[in-house]
Amino acid sequence: QVQLVESGGGLVQVGGSLRLSCATSGRASSAYAMGWFRQAPTKEREFVAAVDWAGRRTEYADSVKGRATISRDDARHTVYLQMNSLKPKDTAVYYCAATTRTTLNYAPVRDYEYQYWGQGTQVTVSS
Repeated sequence: QVQLVESGGGLVQVGGSLRLSCATSGRASSAYAMGWFRQAPTKEREFVAAVDWAGRRTEYADSVKGRATISRDDARHTVYLQMNSLKPKDTAVYYCAATTRTTLNYAPVRDYEYQYWGQGTQVTVSS
């Protein structure tokens, strides 16, 4: 079992930046591929970014490419999502997810590929 706790959300103005953190604990957390998803009110959860277990491969949704960077610090058991040039449509609850069902150089982009989920952190972008 692994536990995930997100932090770093908040209220930010259009064009601003945030860095979300996901602290992991439990079984060898470095053996997990990690992902970020988000869900806006009245919308389905959508993929944002993912990184493979070795930190060698990353994937991004088209909506955040060029504005988001996912990274992992296995020594700190933490995964980060840096978001820049934030837009109102980035407003959502952001969730961190982890999975052992993966291989090297594979960063899952579908939510059903993930086994563990955090509780989420709210990001609100005001115009």
